[in-house]
Amino acid sequence: MTLSMNKISQSFGSFQALKEMDFSVAKGEIHALLGANGAGKSTLMKILCGAYDDYKGTISKDGDVIAIHSPQDAKRAGISIVHQEVDVALIPSLSVAENILLDIQTTKGSPSVIKWRTLYNKAEEALHLLGSTLSVKKNVADLTLSEKQQVLLARAIIQKAEYIILDEPTAPLSEGETKQLFHVIQKLKQSGVGIIYISHRLQEVFELCDRYTVLRDGQYITTNHIYGSVIEEVISFMLGEAFKEEFPKEAVPVGQKLLEVKDVSLENTLSKISFHVKKGEVVGIAGLVGAGKTELCRSLFGLEYHAEGEMTLKGEKLLLNKQPYYYIEKGLSLIPEERRKEGIIVEESISENLILPSLTNFTKWSFLQREKQQKKAVQMVKEVGIKTSSIQQAVGTLSGGNQQKVAIGKWLLKDTDVYIFDEPTKGIDIGSKREIFELMNRLVKQQKGILYATCEFSELLGIADRIYVMYDGRIVKELTREEATQETIFYYATGGVN
Repeated sequence: MTLSMNKISQSFGSFQALKEMDFSVAKGEIHALLGANGAGKSTLMKILCGAYDDYKGTISKDGDVIAIHSPQDAKRAGISIVHQEVDVALIPSLSVAENILLDIQTTKGSPSVIKWRTLYNKAEEALHLLGSTLSVKKNVADLTLSEKQQVLLARAIIQKAEYIILDEPTAPLSEGETKQLFHVIQKLKQSGVGIIYISHRLQEVFELCDRYTVLRDGQYITTNHIYGSVIEEVISFMLGEAFKEEFPKEAVPVGQKLLEVKDVSLENTLSKISFHVKKGEVVGIAGLVGAGKTELCRSLFGLEYHAEGEMTLKGEKLLLNKQPYYYIEKGLSLIPEERRKEGIIVEESISENLILPSLTNFTKWSFLQREKQQKKAVQMVKEVGIKTSSIQQAVGTLSGGNQQKVAIGKWLLKDTDVYIFDEPTKGIDIGSKREIFELMNRLVKQQKGILYATCEFSELLGIADRIYVMYDGRIVKELTREEATQETIFYYATGGVN
């Protein structure tokens, strides 16, 4: 009993995204789909979910060829997807229950009158399977990233799908939430559901999955059982070369203080946060999901109101709670965690996105200088390694890693003094991570300062000069490069004390 994709090809104009790709998943199996950003994973899954109908090849279920040319076709075939970018799959103005039951309620033939008690009960049952205590009456707009993920998982469960695609499902989840998700996935597997698991966290893949398939440059590379495989081998399949997961910061002279933060607090979120960043220095903010890293980054950039405390940049005292343009002009930039929601405008071109923070540099008498804009955009595409056929390509059609490079590249054009990175490697592959860390090395060579907030502790060990560990909205420990280990960081990030 399997779902198979055979000799699947897909082209977009002259660009061939997939070339005679084969993939299959059995019922009761967890099959990882792996590859670097731009390898073709998303394209293949979009075909399976009915987003593209002009592909070549066949899709078979239990030996019978089936036609999937629309999302409705996929749902009728028992195929469901939990998207990585959760906001694109949810309606923020509706409640948790309404979003969970959305597909069922909008199916042709469903009752025209909503029985709210029944709706809430069904939603609560699905959430209960996840071990979630989320209120079904809560508005989705008020949810955290991990809570939105729970809503999507509950939607897939309630549809009783035979095959579920999980696209980077643990990216927004805490360690505890991830363990609970793994428990749910195992229960789904035991009930006969086939799981297609897409993740760049290879440790998770080896812990959870039965088999893996690797794509590279739109082509099938290999399929193997997890048992008997090693991570280094998988990485070499993904990249086409041997790769060691180390991201060393190059030795750069550290200068004077650039950014100094004292006693920054935010009601119910942050408590007396103090740290500093020097020229040519990468300072890590380590913490698990919910520690307050994102709220800290947003507070420094004017995106959280009612923050208290002091902030000094290049010796000048800055006001808190101003609009972001105030901090941009002073010399700060932010690469946010939710890049599609806050870091880029997905409908606009690469060129338009890249010039946004420095728009005044490309205008004359209020008119946009298109030639100058395009010249700079082409230069930046080459500089940060954005893989595209044209600077006019919509950013939303790029892979996750290339979207992140656009989100970074726009600030390189602005040439700010301190770059705040909030989970910059979330949902991107190892190759793109390496390129982003190379960009960071170039910035510190220019004596820029970098504040790097992440829950990926292994990355900080290679790239950071100093690490501040956050727990429950507070900085609980400062570690030098020599003192820091994954075990030490994790100890303090989980509430350990001196």
